[in-house]
Amino acid sequence: MTEYSALAANAKAWPFELARELLKRVEKRGDASKPVVFETGYGPSGLPHIGTFGEVVRTTMVRHAFEVLTEGKIPTRLICVSDDMDGMRKVPGNIPNPEKLEAHLQRPLTDVPDPFGTHESFGHHNNARLRAFLDGFGFEYEFLSATELYRSGAYDQMLLTALERYDDIMKVMLPTLGEERRATYSPFLPLSPKTGRVLYVPMKAIDAKAGTITFDDEDGEELTLPVTGGNTKLQWKPDFGARWAALGVDFEMYGKDHQVNGAIYSRICRIIGAEPPVQFCYELFLDQVGEKISKTKGNGIAVEEWLRYAPAESLSLYMFQKPKTAKRLYFDVIPKAVDEYRQHLAAYSGQEPDKRIENPVWHIHSGEPPAPGADISFALMLNLVSAANASSKETLWGFIGRYAPDASPASEPFLDRLADYALAYYEDFVKPAKSYRAPNAQERAGLAGLVARLEALSPDERDAELIQTEVYSAGKDAGFEQLRDWFQALYEVLLGQSQGPRFGGFAAIYGLPRTIALIRRALDGEDLSKG
Repeated sequence: MTEYSALAANAKAWPFELARELLKRVEKRGDASKPVVFETGYGPSGLPHIGTFGEVVRTTMVRHAFEVLTEGKIPTRLICVSDDMDGMRKVPGNIPNPEKLEAHLQRPLTDVPDPFGTHESFGHHNNARLRAFLDGFGFEYEFLSATELYRSGAYDQMLLTALERYDDIMKVMLPTLGEERRATYSPFLPLSPKTGRVLYVPMKAIDAKAGTITFDDEDGEELTLPVTGGNTKLQWKPDFGARWAALGVDFEMYGKDHQVNGAIYSRICRIIGAEPPVQFCYELFLDQVGEKISKTKGNGIAVEEWLRYAPAESLSLYMFQKPKTAKRLYFDVIPKAVDEYRQHLAAYSGQEPDKRIENPVWHIHSGEPPAPGADISFALMLNLVSAANASSKETLWGFIGRYAPDASPASEPFLDRLADYALAYYEDFVKPAKSYRAPNAQERAGLAGLVARLEALSPDERDAELIQTEVYSAGKDAGFEQLRDWFQALYEVLLGQSQGPRFGGFAAIYGLPRTIALIRRALDGEDLSKG
């Protein structure tokens, strides 16, 4: 860690830029013994999603960068706070017997019965799903429930301070609201003692000295309640900033949809009496047509969908790259993400330390990337599945073993996982889109010349670069001024797609006799889609 700590002072990777901001914050407060608190928040009204993963993995990267920068001398914590005291605004459609929850609308999620019957409440059920989700990726974090924080008394002092400075909070909030909402707005939301619902009602009176608020309950009865002990909660914008103050948060990132409110959160935090944390606003993901990904619309990729087709490391890379740039997140980006991860991993061992800490895999693996393994790309495996009409991992390993005789599923576990992913991705996305075509006259000449060149090599030739040279030469001999047109023709005629891996590498693994046979079938006009 010490070797990299010196380099971290000038490293350009964005986690280090944020780590240095955090260090300035610690130096300003003058207490290096107090843990630096990293926070992520979660709305437990539904299941964890790809945004949840992105926020936690990116925050983890910043935390590790800070620990390296400070040589581990300053303690850190990562807390994941669930807003499970929020009222249930609508009944999800993807639960058993949804009609049974209608009577519980606006009650805190931790007071709503669990429709799955496995936990004491719907909030507890979703919290358990969140924790299982985070644990599945090996994240190190502390889980905090907003319900427990409010009801245990942990938030009491913060709530009393907010009540004492009620007018200051209102001065921040009222200008952000429409005229109708301003007339009834209160930063405090009482819980009805009769119905248990979270009430959005105006305050008739506040008593900072007594620590109470007065309001009309749902039936019109005037009630006075203490703001402490779980009798109230804060509206979400004041809650955001007040939570920073109550929990001593030093760092939090949030999506662009929160950007307009960042200044509000910070002002509330200062009103409560704390310095706002270092903040990082990241861009949101878009679908393939450029629209914002939405859980409600279902127009994006779920984490479990990505993990069906690619390893988690590739998703972490996608999260690491350009977090302030809006990126399209759809199924076609997965193969590229996998191979970019492989390329970064392969480069790592040959890099100097100052380059290593800029390499995404250093951040993905907290400074300890694994060995890269055999040099076989995901794109290449997809095309092997296609050309060989492979339907099993054993068939794929037959080709892999020819190219890398010492490789095995036991010695190459990452490659073994890629084989499973390639089979699944090919079946669902590549195969349905395949469209073979016949070669034109120039392409036929190039293919015939390539056959002759490949037949002049040893049938056991495995040198991908040597084979690639012959492919180039065949294209030039056939008069292709732009060799990319030649390679596109190879892919469209032989593989039924417009793009593919380096053809030399494909032929080396597939085997020259099989590659020659594939080309001859195309020249003979056979239907290659039938395998």
